[in-house]
Amino acid sequence: MRAVAARYKRARASRDAGRRLASSVASRRVAPSRVGTAPAPTRIEAVIERYSRPAMARVWSEEAKLERWLAVELAALEAWASVGVVPAEAARAIRAAAVPPTVERVAEIERRTNHDVAAFVDAVAEQLGGEGRWFHYGLTSSDVLDTALSLAIRDAGALLLEGLDRAFLAVVSRAHEHEHTVQIGRTHGVHAEPTTFGLKLAGWAFQLARDRARLERALEGLRVGKLSGAVGTYATTSPEVERIACETLGLEPAPSSTQILQRDRHAELLSALALLASSLERYALEIRHLARTELREVEEPFGDDQKGSSAMPHKRNPIVSERICGLARVVRGYAQVGLENVALWHERDISHSSAERIVLPDAFLAVDYMLDRFAWLVEGLVVRPERMRANLEATGGLFYSQRLLLALVESGLERDSAYRLVQRHAMRAWDEGLDFRTLVAADPEISTRVDLDAVFDLAAYTRHTDVVFARLDALAGTVAAHG
Repeated sequence: MRAVAARYKRARASRDAGRRLASSVASRRVAPSRVGTAPAPTRIEAVIERYSRPAMARVWSEEAKLERWLAVELAALEAWASVGVVPAEAARAIRAAAVPPTVERVAEIERRTNHDVAAFVDAVAEQLGGEGRWFHYGLTSSDVLDTALSLAIRDAGALLLEGLDRAFLAVVSRAHEHEHTVQIGRTHGVHAEPTTFGLKLAGWAFQLARDRARLERALEGLRVGKLSGAVGTYATTSPEVERIACETLGLEPAPSSTQILQRDRHAELLSALALLASSLERYALEIRHLARTELREVEEPFGDDQKGSSAMPHKRNPIVSERICGLARVVRGYAQVGLENVALWHERDISHSSAERIVLPDAFLAVDYMLDRFAWLVEGLVVRPERMRANLEATGGLFYSQRLLLALVESGLERDSAYRLVQRHAMRAWDEGLDFRTLVAADPEISTRVDLDAVFDLAAYTRHTDVVFARLDALAGTVAAHG
């Protein structure tokens, strides 16, 4: 976990460096003749507004995309000036004059050029006069697109890590609250043996930590840029220009690239997001099961003015949990697209491009929303220990069967004989609704061999919870250190 914390700090420093450059680009005055009143962030392909939170939506807006493209172009320009190719005075003049063009202006030009990056370059260059000849010097479109995409992923990833930390800490807090809240554990949906609700939540926390580590690794794999030219040979640029520009942006140069960054990096990221979404679905599904009327061990928060059904006033449905489960299906589908995008023709084709315009922003938007709703759900979850206890006792103590089996084995009885003996009484208690302990106490073959008070001891099931919670506290300490 120390290595993870170190990577986190390094990534945060790089992110901050890139954000400073992008912020300086975004804050420039845009010519009134082309802008007027600044429009709200726009992105045609966005996850529907219902599931888009403002900060993440801003990262993937068209306006932010053009700001990032300009940040990459200016970083490359200054790198060219550093190696003496672009005159220093030209670089200064361009930096002073260049502002992010409006979405509308780029779209207007693209209708003629049928090329979004070319339209962007033209829209910026028309602000620059004669010095505009140096803008986009030596670069190919993918140098700008892929490097800027890495910037977007870095910023979007930082938001997800913050959301993960909130969710993790919420789960840890509720786990401690219910460390000793006993409930029946279920396998195959059937009563098995007692556990505690806190132990259940502790398991969620450990899984969230693994999700965080996977996401961090995937984000680190995309903390790279490329300015290596048309097929990655540096024929029209240079490794030094790439190095300087990437350093300015808070990225590292990819050790090799074709015309694009290889898409295994993006597939790993989408897979990490899909795993995180699947984890959230697992927890939400558990809440849905425990909220069923027959169990009613937990309930989602329910507002004073909320309506559970348009027809049935009594309804209090687990709608947020169901929403999380539904969105997880979407994110998993996006992971498949990421895998499909790995195999491209030769040095590149653009079959990945159209798909990525949808799946990368939307996967981040969906997971960001899921994390927020999950944290809200855990923080306000209504837990009913009395229902947990009632359900625990519903089978008349059948869950003690394994302890009775082991006690009989320890007494010297052959295991299969002991199993059949316990099973006979268990099945009768099950079928006839009788008390399991009463039945076995009446059987001298059992009652003369074992101490039934020791066998039917509920505390035996939870005597080692402190071990798991000590591990959880150690983990929580490392996560807190990330901040």
